[in-house]
Amino acid sequence: MKTSLLTLAASLGLAGSLAAAPISFDFKDPKGVNAIQFSLDSVLEPIAGTASGITGKVNFDPANPAATTGKISVATTSLVVPNALMNEHLLGEAWLNAPAHPAITFELTRLDGATTTKNVTSATATGKFTLKGVTKEITVPVTITYLADAFGKRINKPEVKGDLIVLRGAFSVVRGDYGIQPGKNEDKVNTEIKLSLAVVGSAPKA
Repeated sequence: MKTSLLTLAASLGLAGSLAAAPISFDFKDPKGVNAIQFSLDSVLEPIAGTASGITGKVNFDPANPAATTGKISVATTSLVVPNALMNEHLLGEAWLNAPAHPAITFELTRLDGATTTKNVTSATATGKFTLKGVTKEITVPVTITYLADAFGKRINKPEVKGDLIVLRGAFSVVRGDYGIQPGKNEDKVNTEIKLSLAVVGSAPKA
C-alpha cells in the first residue's frame, strides 16, 4: 500500500510538472512578415508606417495563460514611413534618435482577466514599455491565439512539427511622455502615437 501511494504521488507530481510547463515562442519570424503598424494622424498630415524588426520570446502555457511571461523588441531603425525625408527625421536625433536608442521594447509583468474560448485567450497585459530610453508602465488589451501543430503548415513544410501563437493588440502612447518633441509640430504630427500589432511566435519541435 505504501509503495502504491508513493507511486501515485510521484505520478501526480510528474503530471503536474508537465502540465505547468510553458512553451517558449520565438517572435523572430522565419517568414519575415511580422510587423507593427503605427500612426500619428494629425490635422495637416496623416502619418502612418510600419516596423518590421521584431524579436523576442514569450512563454505561454495553454493550460495556464495567466502565467504568460515575455518580452518583445522592435528595432528602431526598422520604422518606415512613405516619405523619405520624413523617415530620416523620424529616426534622427530630434525624434527617435535611433543610434542612441536602437530598440523599442515591451516587457510583460502580468496578464490579468485571462479568459479562454476554444484556442483564443483574451486578457489585459500590463508591462514596461520603453521608447527613446524612457520606460513607463502601460496596459494593453490583447488576444493570444494558440495554434497547436501549425508551425509546419505556416512555413509550407508539413513534416516540420511545432506550435504557433498569434499575439494581437492595440494601444496608444503620448509622444511627449517619451521625450519625442513634446509640445512641438502638433499640427503636423499628432501628440498621440497609435500602435497595432498582429504578430506570430513559433515554437518548432525537435
